[in-house]
Amino acid sequence: MSGDELHSVVAPVFNEVQSVERFHERCSVALASTGRAYELIYVDDGSRDGSWEVLKRLAAGDAHVRLVRLSRNFGHQSAISAGLENAGGDTVIVIDADLQDPPEVIPDLIARWRNGADIVYAVRRRREGESAFKRASASLFYRVLRWLADVDVPLDAGDFRLMSRRAVDALLAMPEHDRYVRGMVAWIGFETDKVAYERDARYAGETKYPISKMTRFALDGIIGFSMRPLRIATWLGLIVSLTAFVLAVALVIARLLGHIPVQGWTSLAVLVLLIGGVQLVTIGVMGEYMARIYNEVRGRPLFLVRDRRGFTEGNDRRFAGADAPEAGRRREVD
Repeated sequence: MSGDELHSVVAPVFNEVQSVERFHERCSVALASTGRAYELIYVDDGSRDGSWEVLKRLAAGDAHVRLVRLSRNFGHQSAISAGLENAGGDTVIVIDADLQDPPEVIPDLIARWRNGADIVYAVRRRREGESAFKRASASLFYRVLRWLADVDVPLDAGDFRLMSRRAVDALLAMPEHDRYVRGMVAWIGFETDKVAYERDARYAGETKYPISKMTRFALDGIIGFSMRPLRIATWLGLIVSLTAFVLAVALVIARLLGHIPVQGWTSLAVLVLLIGGVQLVTIGVMGEYMARIYNEVRGRPLFLVRDRRGFTEGNDRRFAGADAPEAGRRREVD
């Protein structure tokens, strides 16, 4: 690669006032060690703890810093997308600012890109500071998703990754709202590579992914990249219908042969509840797919940008000569 290559780092920030300065220090050292130009793009996803004030201080003291402030909390995946739309590098590295993913791995990702990979996944070898339930549920989710999904999402790979410019451009051409970026990146294709690392415990603060958000995230991944839930619901309905038919035939034969079926309502109640449950599950699965169609039809922007700082004509290579506020799916508001 040429000596004038530029590397962009996109770091979503949501209530990380305790860790963002330390993250900036470590990330700056890691990027400086590459000997190439770089930019650090922080996306404030509606923080309410003073993170924005800390980010403004960092931008005032470091010309490598670019800031994007969303109008409210749009979610982690939308914040990543906002950062990607503002990144101008030959590579774009996505990493969270909570320091669970060590910035020191970034030079290794860049080295694999220089060897020809368009997408370099950072694969977790060990997860420190997480409960046994979190580790088990995450492991189960990745394996279930791999079985269900129509794309090959690497096991134990999160959002920490490097993407080449052409991979980023391909990703930005995908406009869906219910975004599961990990699956979208896998869908792109191109040449991939992996770097194994040990994930650290959070530097400070609490996780931004409670069980409710984890469940929603899992649904986005499964429904966004697989039609199997619909097929499973169809087969489940067929199995229950066939079972009911066989049972009905057996009862008729028993009656004709003079055998009196067991009296009572228990078996009837169980059958009614079983059939009703299957119907509700099927309707629920269909509803999830229909909700995503509804989100796409509404055509709302993926996010709204309240403020951008640090982007100038000299350093904003991606939007040089263009009307940056209206580029892609981004919208800016006063």
